[in-house]
Amino acid sequence: MTREQIVETAVVLLDTSGTGGLTMRRLAQELKVTPTALYWHVKTKDDVLDLALDRVFAEVQLPEKTNEWRADVRTLVSRWREVMLAHSWAPALIGRPMLGPNVLARTEFLQASLARSGMSESELTVRTRLLANFVIGSALTEATWHQTGDPATRGEARDLITADPDRYPTLTASGHLDEQRWSDADLFERGLDALLADTGLATPPSHPTGRT
Repeated sequence: MTREQIVETAVVLLDTSGTGGLTMRRLAQELKVTPTALYWHVKTKDDVLDLALDRVFAEVQLPEKTNEWRADVRTLVSRWREVMLAHSWAPALIGRPMLGPNVLARTEFLQASLARSGMSESELTVRTRLLANFVIGSALTEATWHQTGDPATRGEARDLITADPDRYPTLTASGHLDEQRWSDADLFERGLDALLADTGLATPPSHPTGRT
């Protein structure tokens, strides 16, 4: 047994059962070893979670660096979202310093791309955090929304708003929670457009502008 085997097995368990379904005992059972044997390779469950999270970040393929650093940022962030959605347990774990090599490599790419715009020091840190929080928050909200309710329930949430347009005129008009009008991907891309525009990184969108 190796640490890599432990981490790969932990990722599979997390994908199927979430963080609540991962225990050291269950992990040991999957690996066909005793729980004590795990502690030769990892100290705690938190260590396993940290390693599993960094393993997931390895799936965020680093873009080839181009002359358009704004496009590089968009590509990385979009790939990051896709991986977070594929491992819906991951966004909720990103709440403490992450020092794994895969996480740091992608953070380095993001900051290096932003730095090519002339940003430095605190501004660079702020812009990095804005983008990171946007990806994590979007993925967490989207994953939770789809995990906790079937389409009918989500439709009922929209109906609750449109049934009282006098009370919620703006929400009704904007299509809030209307999945027929705005897909999650549409909203993410539009949000990224807005965030890049706010940071002076805007480029003409190269994606569909939504449903009509």
